Amino acid sequence: MCGIIGYTGPLDAKDILLNGLATLEYRGYDSAGIALCMEDSSICVTKKVGKVKALKEYCDQVVKGSSHSGIGHTRWATHGGVTDANAHPHQAGRVTLIHNGIIENYHALTEQFGLQDELVSQTDSEVAARVLDRIYTGDPLMAIRELMRLVEGSYGFCIMFDDQPGAVFAARSVSPLVASYTRAGAMIASDLTALIPYTNQYFVVPEQHIVKLTPYKVHVYELDDTFSKFYPEIMTVNWNMDAAMKNGFPHFMLKEIHEQPDAMKKTILPRISKGLPDFSDDGIPDSIFMDCNAVHIVACGTAMHAGMVARALMEPLLRIPVTVTIASEFRYEQPLIDEKTLVMIISQSGETIDTLAALRLAHSCGSKTLAIVNVKGSTIARESDYVLYTHAGPEIAVASTKAYSVQLAALYMLCCRMAFLRGKYTAQQAADFMTDLLDAVPAMEVMIAQQESIRQIITHIIQSPDAFFIGRGLDYAFSLEGALKLKEISYIHAEAYAAGELKHGTIALISDQVPVIAIATQQHVFAKTISNIREVKARGAFVILLTKESSVVDDTLADIRIRIPDVDDRFTVFPIAVVLQLIAYYASLGKNLDVDQPRNLAKSVTVE
Repeated sequence: MCGIIGYTGPLDAKDILLNGLATLEYRGYDSAGIALCMEDSSICVTKKVGKVKALKEYCDQVVKGSSHSGIGHTRWATHGGVTDANAHPHQAGRVTLIHNGIIENYHALTEQFGLQDELVSQTDSEVAARVLDRIYTGDPLMAIRELMRLVEGSYGFCIMFDDQPGAVFAARSVSPLVASYTRAGAMIASDLTALIPYTNQYFVVPEQHIVKLTPYKVHVYELDDTFSKFYPEIMTVNWNMDAAMKNGFPHFMLKEIHEQPDAMKKTILPRISKGLPDFSDDGIPDSIFMDCNAVHIVACGTAMHAGMVARALMEPLLRIPVTVTIASEFRYEQPLIDEKTLVMIISQSGETIDTLAALRLAHSCGSKTLAIVNVKGSTIARESDYVLYTHAGPEIAVASTKAYSVQLAALYMLCCRMAFLRGKYTAQQAADFMTDLLDAVPAMEVMIAQQESIRQIITHIIQSPDAFFIGRGLDYAFSLEGALKLKEISYIHAEAYAAGELKHGTIALISDQVPVIAIATQQHVFAKTISNIREVKARGAFVILLTKESSVVDDTLADIRIRIPDVDDRFTVFPIAVVLQLIAYYASLGKNLDVDQPRNLAKSVTVE
C-alpha cells in the first residue's frame, strides 16, 4: 500500500525521488521520507508527517549538497501511528531501509535479537532494518538473503548500506516492485507511474530474488549459494505519461470518469470477431467455459461489486451456480470448489494480497483460474492459468471508476462467450448482446455530458449524515457500488439495500428528509421497485430516482429524477455507474474534502 522508489545514476537523486513520490502518493499519504547518499558517501535521511508537498518544502530547507542515489517512501500507516519517528526510511547502524508490507513475526524477531531497547519507532519495518544490521558482515547479498529467511509476512524492501555508496538493493515477497535501467540511470518503484517519465521498458521484480541497482546496471540474483544471475522478462508499457496526469481536470477522479468510454472501447473492440466475443488472442481456450459446472468470482471492494453484477447477469442465463466471495473471507474458508469450478479473480492492480491468496487457494483445490486485471505482468496475472487484461490505463484516484467499468465489460463479454458456447445463445443472440454492450458506451457519454445537472442535486445529500441506495435484481447490484463510492470519498454513511428487504427491518432507518437514491431500470421488477419507493417516500425520504428515459412514473414519486438513455435492461449499469460516481464526486467536492486521496485509504491493498 505504501509507495516506494529507488534511484542511482547521473541525475539529481533528490528531485527524482521527490517527483516519483508525488506520483506514488495515492498509495499512501500519512508521511513521506527520502534517504540520499551524499557526495561524501554519508546517508542523509529526511522524513516528515504529511504529504509529499510538505516533505519537498522541508528538504529545500535542510538538504544541502548533491546526491546521485537514494530511496524514498510515502507511507500508509499500519504498524504505529502517524509520526515522524514511524515515517520511513529507517536507519539502523549501517543500514537504511524502506518497506511496504507487514512483517508478521516482528515481535519474535525483536525478542530473538534483543532489540527492545534499540527501537525508536513503533514499526515492524524498523525491526527489519535492525535485524539486517545485526546480521550484516559486509556482504549485502548474503545479509539480505538471511533477512528474507528470517522474516514472515509480506514485504517490498529497498535498502542502502553505508559501505556500498551508489548501490541500492531490493527484495520482495507479495508486495509489488518494478525496476528498469534507463538512460537516466537505474530505477525501482512500487508502481510504473514513477518510472514512466524516464522509460517505457521495465521488469517485474520476481519474488524471492535480490535486485542490485548501480548507476550502470541492474542485476537480479537467485537465492542459491552462488547468487546466480536471473534475467527477467522485459516488458513495455502501452500508455504514456499523459495518462497519469490530470490534463486540465481538477481531480484525477473526474478525469478518470471521463475516460471510461474510451477505456471501454479499448477493452471490448479488440476482442470482437465476426460480431462475437473472442478471447483467442488472450490465449483463453473455449474449453474452460465448456468444462466448468460452476463459476466462483473472488475479489475485494469495487471489483467484488463488479462480480455481484456479473452474478446477477450470469446465473439466470447460464443456469449454473455463480458465487461471489470477498477475497479476505474466501481465503480462510473451505470453499466448495474443485477441478470443475472456474474461479474468476478480479483485481485492478493484480497485486491485492487477499485476492492473490485466494488465487493460490483455488489452485490448491484444482480449479482453473481466470484473472481480470489491469496491470500487465502483475503477480495475479502471472500466477493465473489465464488472464484477461482490461485496458483502463493508470487509475490514480483512490476511488475506482474506469477500472470498475472495464471489469464489468470484461465480465459481460465472458458471460456472452459462455452463453454462446453452452447453447444458451445463438450466434445472432450473442452478436446482439455485443451490439447492446457497445451501445452502452454512448449512453455513458450522455451521462458524462450531464455532469453539471448532476452536480446540482447533491446539496441535499451533503446535508445529511446518512444516505441509502435501493434497487432490485441488477439494480441492487449497481447500488452496492454507488454506496461504496459515496461513503469512501464523502464520508457520508451510505448503505445499499435490496428494495424488497425494506419491510424486513431496514425501513426503520428511513426518517424525514433522509436521502434515498432509488434505481429502477429493470422492467421485470419495475412495478415492485416503484412500490418500494412509495414506501420510503411515505415515510418522509428525499428520493432521487434513476430510471430510463422512457419509463413512465408519477411526478410525485421522487423529489429529483435522473433519466438515463434507453439501453437494454442488462446494460443500464454502465450509464448508472457514471451517475453514481458523479454523485459521490460532487458530494466530496461539496464538503471540501480531498477527492483523490480520502482519509485512511490507499489505492492498492497489499497488506492484510
